[in-house]
Amino acid sequence: MMTPIDAAHAAMEAAPADDAARLRFYERLADAELFVMLTEEPKGEVVSPEVFEVQDAQFVLGFDLEERLSGFAGRPVPYVGLSGRVLARMLAGQGIGLALNLEQAPSSILLPSSAMGWLVETLDHAPSEDEARPESLAAPRGLPEALLTALDTKLASAAGLARKAYLAEVTYEGGARGHLLGLTGAVPGAEAALAQAINEALVFSGLEAGTLDVAFLADNDPLAAQLAGVALRFDLPEPEVPQRVEHVAPGSDPDKPPKLR
Repeated sequence: MMTPIDAAHAAMEAAPADDAARLRFYERLADAELFVMLTEEPKGEVVSPEVFEVQDAQFVLGFDLEERLSGFAGRPVPYVGLSGRVLARMLAGQGIGLALNLEQAPSSILLPSSAMGWLVETLDHAPSEDEARPESLAAPRGLPEALLTALDTKLASAAGLARKAYLAEVTYEGGARGHLLGLTGAVPGAEAALAQAINEALVFSGLEAGTLDVAFLADNDPLAAQLAGVALRFDLPEPEVPQRVEHVAPGSDPDKPPKLR
């Protein structure tokens, strides 16, 4: 079975000088759920990953499929499921890297502790806020395909957080020009998560911060109607089953990564 990490890793290996391919691999890693081998069952928010040494460096074992973890272990072992971004935060600054899909997939790779630190810094690149008001809008032009694909992927993963997104070229009062992504129907409280996801699409596409502005609009906002007339539209999927999420498992809250024992 080819996973998104396998595909991104293959693209990165095929073009080692392509920074965009490398960034896409790390984006897939951050978004993936990884199964991390432990020495014992989790105790509250404290986990004890299995750590091994290679050439004087330490690594934890993480796999993007449970069967890959089982195949490596060859026996029942305790493990925990964490997103790649949570695992990176847990390892950053600890001098521990990630052995990803070790011996179990084409994407088998040793990622040093410095890579975990870089990933956290990249994920922590926060979007800035501005109050500039658009003067005119037009159909988007000149945006790289990598950004459009990344936006489509990020918005598809934000099911239920908003209804629609409109991407347009914008000219602001004063003459500044750029691109604007307007979102309608955003769930109250989801704005920060949506802005961060869109910012990650920019960062992992290899583009400079500030290339794309984000606005959250009410359905009856005149700007929403103007965008609908000229913009490229993204329809965010509805959640399959509305449910209440309770953060009970280690790593389920991205702002509170599990603690290493």
